Amino acid sequence: MRLIKARVQNYRSIIDTGEFTVENLKTILVGPNEAGKTAILQALQQLNPPEKAPKFNALRDYPRSKYSQITRKEVDIDEVEVVRGVFSLSDEDMSNAPERLKDKKLEYCFYRRMNNQGIHWIDGAGIPSYFSVKKDLMRMVAHLDREVEEGQPKASTDSLAKIVGDSADSRCLGEFSQALITWLDAVYVKVDETNADEEARWQRLRDECDYAVQHAKFLAYLDSNKPTFVLYSNYFRVKPLLHLANLAERIRTNVLQDEAYDYGNVCLLSLLGFTAKELSDLGRAEEPASNTAELDKYREKLDRRAYQLNSASVELTQQIVKVWNPSKNEQEVSKLRISADGQYLKVVVEDSIGVEVELDQRSEGFQWLVSFFIVFFAEAKGKHANTVLLLDEPGVSLHALKQREFRRTISQLAEDNQTIYSTHSPFMVGPDELDIVRVVELADRATGTKVHTTLSSTDPAAILPLQEALGYDLAQSLFSSQRNLILEGLTDYWYIEAISGLLKDGNKVSLHEKIAMVPANTASKVVYFATILVAQNLKVAALLDSDNAGDQAAKQEVLVHRLGAKKILRTADFTNPTIARAEIEDLVRTTLINIAKTELQWDIEAEAIAAPERPIVDILTKKYGSGFSKYKLSKAFLRWARDHNVGDLSADEITNCSNLINAINNALK
Repeated sequence: MRLIKARVQNYRSIIDTGEFTVENLKTILVGPNEAGKTAILQALQQLNPPEKAPKFNALRDYPRSKYSQITRKEVDIDEVEVVRGVFSLSDEDMSNAPERLKDKKLEYCFYRRMNNQGIHWIDGAGIPSYFSVKKDLMRMVAHLDREVEEGQPKASTDSLAKIVGDSADSRCLGEFSQALITWLDAVYVKVDETNADEEARWQRLRDECDYAVQHAKFLAYLDSNKPTFVLYSNYFRVKPLLHLANLAERIRTNVLQDEAYDYGNVCLLSLLGFTAKELSDLGRAEEPASNTAELDKYREKLDRRAYQLNSASVELTQQIVKVWNPSKNEQEVSKLRISADGQYLKVVVEDSIGVEVELDQRSEGFQWLVSFFIVFFAEAKGKHANTVLLLDEPGVSLHALKQREFRRTISQLAEDNQTIYSTHSPFMVGPDELDIVRVVELADRATGTKVHTTLSSTDPAAILPLQEALGYDLAQSLFSSQRNLILEGLTDYWYIEAISGLLKDGNKVSLHEKIAMVPANTASKVVYFATILVAQNLKVAALLDSDNAGDQAAKQEVLVHRLGAKKILRTADFTNPTIARAEIEDLVRTTLINIAKTELQWDIEAEAIAAPERPIVDILTKKYGSGFSKYKLSKAFLRWARDHNVGDLSADEITNCSNLINAINNALK
């Protein structure tokens, strides 16, 4: 089960974020300080919070500017929706579905109100209601009581009335379906066996009640198996020197001195597989004098402690070195070591020459990284194995380049645990990750926090990290690669990247690994990028759409002079059948038409068949006007490419894409 859509309303700075999509693996919330990113994560946690997480409190959490509506009783907090999530279902989930639902596309919907009550249903399944069987039941009891004289008690009618009550019309059939099944089984002997209509009616009612029971069980299964939402804040820390007896006593009496440190320390012990009391008692134990059996038992305990401490140390070291020592030439950290000595548990760091220092003598960023992994490993391997990780400003105390490495670590973690994190650091957003970014802004307090699925915002500060991320990556790669492919825009970049990935995974062909792709933003700017790169004696080619803007750019004398005609590639040259004004989308025309219909509800199938020579962007623009977005279409294709392989493209599309990638590679030999 994966979260695919979310919406937050009526929570702190949030009036209504609007519904926003959530990626299958990793989603990034970007925005300035005070935009409401933390509030979104806190609200999302309430979809299914850990046991001890604080719950909604109307006094603290309802938007302060509107709280008087509650005091005047204009708003009932029992009816106020705060957070809603829509989940896709896995094959394992669907194996538990009733038989009649197995071939349907279902989504599990859940929302929580300000009073902390949860409401859920299965979208696409419908809700079995009493109203749907009411007429059949009325006819059934009339048939069963057919021989009862007027004015006499009607046993079947009265017994049914006791089961369904007075307000049954608005109730879910699942609430009393089991009782109805018992009733139907009991009255079956009274059904006239020679009356085919009544026999069929009884069977129809029995089947509907059985389905209602199965539906209720499936809904309960989904509720119990929805992921836990775990929010990690920056304040968790692991204390480098821990007195076990003191911590054991604080845990026993449930009196924690310092929530930030104690929580991290409890997670450390959980990771080690010990309680504080177990390690404390072992630290006090005296070695047996002569009893061989007792001596062996004592030795076994010490060995178990040593081996588990060593195992945890190795696991943490491996993860931390990936981020802290990404280069083979860097040896800032050699080993992280956790050791027990009497009543003390120590966390020390050993460098490349063997010097050991306590964890709190290392940088703030390094302490945060160690603490993060300890908390994550402890929680994810225990009760939070099925989790959505909510990371609030992760790595904020890390150096910029360490943040880039940690970003890759988050991607690895997201393969097992769907992850949503907030940031305003450009180094926590990769240039190839702009499709998974959601822009968070608070333009004014009256409208509250908004989440934009497209890369747009009325507040320039909201998208500043994205601009900086692109600028940094462009600055790093602009003159560092000998081979450069200039593209008209970011969506072209995504299509080439996705197409190349599909072909590579299918053992067809792939873009040469040393070719850097440079989005120019518009076709008119391609010439400027080409001029700059060629001036540095770099190999340069350009890919232009075959529309009017692409034609104008391709005919500029400066561009032709700088690159030569053979290095100006046009999309129309790679479409089969040929489309004169083809754009890059037409290389995968058939697939995009299907994606637009199924994922975005843009249906142009009939129009595309009627006009095969027209670019699909033209068809979509004409039919949907401002409602069409090239960004949304390319993003949907990226999502599709992650879950499919090259065999899911048509034969013509494979040929189109292979020819284009080969042409790019040849142009930049």
